[in-house]
Amino acid sequence: MYGPKGLKAMTDHILDAWQSDINIRTKGLEQRWPLRVVAHEIKPGIVYKDALVRVTAFPVLHGEWNEAYGYRFDTPDRVIVISGDARPSPELVKACVRCDILIHEVYSPSSEATMPDWEKYRSRYHTSTQELAEIARQSEPRLLILYHRTGGLSRLPDEQYLTEVGRSYAGEVVVGHDLDVY
Repeated sequence: MYGPKGLKAMTDHILDAWQSDINIRTKGLEQRWPLRVVAHEIKPGIVYKDALVRVTAFPVLHGEWNEAYGYRFDTPDRVIVISGDARPSPELVKACVRCDILIHEVYSPSSEATMPDWEKYRSRYHTSTQELAEIARQSEPRLLILYHRTGGLSRLPDEQYLTEVGRSYAGEVVVGHDLDVY
């Protein structure tokens, strides 16, 4: 796992919480292989590199968090950028300039929630459909994939997100779903 400071402590606590299950699965009748998780607490820059991929972490803005990252994956045939949970920032646009695929979280301004200060919260932690359209216009990805759609009280239809982004961005946009291939 790769992430900001605190990731190792979180990982250790999660493994501790599941220790009984892990013991049963590895030492009981299942005889599964032992679970091994290695947490890498990172800083901005290259966090992984081999012959097929270079992964670069870049800082993103996510509410009150001191450290949050998006990731850029450079491969021999394409560049993919994942925003992570983030509100708009110049670093995010810079990481994606003319990338092949931008996978970005998004919320619809029409979504509602019971959380106090919902509008204030989502504007500090997340990216609206209008803001994402502007990010895409500036960075010009070949494909924009919407994910982690924060809709509040009810799930909004995919078409609503596509329509809202499409009002000011003319590039190719899809709503991502588990197991989609692009």
